[in-house]
Amino acid sequence: MPAPELVEALNLAVYLGRPLLLEGEPGCGKTRFSRAIAYEFGLPYFPWFIKSTGKAQEGLYSYDAIRRLHDVQIKSPQAEDAKNYREFGKLGQAFNEANNIKSPPVVLIDEIDKADIDFPNDLLSVLDKEGEFPILETGETIRPGVVQPIVIITSNQEKPLPDAFLRRCLYHYIEFPDSGQLEHIVSAHYALAKETSQPVPSKPLIEAAIQRLLTIRQELQDKIKAPSTSEFLDWLQALVNFERSEYPANKLADDRQPLPYPQILFKQKLSYRDYGRVRS
Repeated sequence: MPAPELVEALNLAVYLGRPLLLEGEPGCGKTRFSRAIAYEFGLPYFPWFIKSTGKAQEGLYSYDAIRRLHDVQIKSPQAEDAKNYREFGKLGQAFNEANNIKSPPVVLIDEIDKADIDFPNDLLSVLDKEGEFPILETGETIRPGVVQPIVIITSNQEKPLPDAFLRRCLYHYIEFPDSGQLEHIVSAHYALAKETSQPVPSKPLIEAAIQRLLTIRQELQDKIKAPSTSEFLDWLQALVNFERSEYPANKLADDRQPLPYPQILFKQKLSYRDYGRVRS
């Protein structure tokens, strides 16, 4: 279950027709949140995963002029219509989908800070015009219908985002979950476990794993990269059945015992012995 503040931020973004910018440490659930919204309400989902070489234009459409030229030369009937050579990106697909349905599609623009500084600024023209953009090669102007897509943008704060871009977004920072929220995350994660025959952790193991994780994060603080929610779920899965039987909850709860499977939680040349030195 998302935090009430996150739900409020989403509702405000939908009400105002603005993108919601989510930040937080890697693995805190930023990307999962957008997918969960689409799943929960049965909405079309268009994830756009940004690369370092990504351009804003790719999210709208691409046009294959070379293929059309080739088809013109061989007198293909397809060449008579320029629309046959344009392909919509994730944003373009969402705007088209919004014309055909009464519910808004969900668009994820994931890790926008990976791209160069011009990327978010190039999106401004689309955001300012509520999703309208022209296709010069075909003479079309693509506009969303009555409903606006729900646009969720994530950032890992690898580089600052332009002020002009930030002014057009609502903002929410996802804090690391507390014990109660982690229990909800585990419950949701294993909701379909019975149907997939995936072993489900017992309540004592879940409680012990959560407490051990939170203790580790508190002790590490900013000394090294702390385990994320994603790494915690992988760790819990190993605790449940890696050795064909569930790891004893009482043993896991005893912080005098060696930490099982530290390779899952720590990613910076950190063995359990190193972790012990950090703690001391």
